[in-house]
Amino acid sequence: MIVGERKSVTEILEMTKGYDRIFVAGCGTCVTVCLAGGEKEVSVLSSLLKINGKKQGHEVKVVEGTIERQCEREWVGEMKDKVRDAEAVLSMACGIGVQLVAEMYPEKPVLPALNTTLMGFPTQHAIWLENCRACGDCILHLTGGICPVTRCAKQLMNGPCGGSQNGKCEVDSQTDCAWALIYYKLKAMDRLDWMSKIQPPKRWDIAGHSGPRKTVKEEEVVP
Repeated sequence: MIVGERKSVTEILEMTKGYDRIFVAGCGTCVTVCLAGGEKEVSVLSSLLKINGKKQGHEVKVVEGTIERQCEREWVGEMKDKVRDAEAVLSMACGIGVQLVAEMYPEKPVLPALNTTLMGFPTQHAIWLENCRACGDCILHLTGGICPVTRCAKQLMNGPCGGSQNGKCEVDSQTDCAWALIYYKLKAMDRLDWMSKIQPPKRWDIAGHSGPRKTVKEEEVVP
């Protein structure tokens, strides 16, 4: 899932300065699960905007709304009436959602209320671990389901560096060495031979470093 966290109140108030009609738009999927942009968070942020307006001596009209997903046009289209009546949209979605809303409503400023932080899974309540960077060239079948691109601080593709000690990372002694994890996982599977498969240098061009990526399923495209 995509994980985000709300920007500071100071930053949000600075972004929304000068707008008296604001639509605070939540997203009902990833950022709801990570407690950053669902209905509850929309309500809290809306209250903060109203209170700040009163402190500044003027009324700020805030409209709330949370759709299923801000990353799909069908759902974003449902926001049109609320967007039309607002001076600005304060999106509590990930960066993907913010950009789609801005694209679909080019006449309105769309402001990001969250910082998109990572893709990962919850390790316990309110704690998420990044475990994928969408590099576009997955080798999890050779590494026991543990991603060295994400979990290794140096993004090494063929075993640990010389600095790892006692199964811990040289960069952060509180972090497990990714290749130690991979080794023990493959050992448990009786597949340590997979570690002898030399991986070529990472192709960062398909990892998005040369520009935005696009995925097309040709057989599904309607002419």
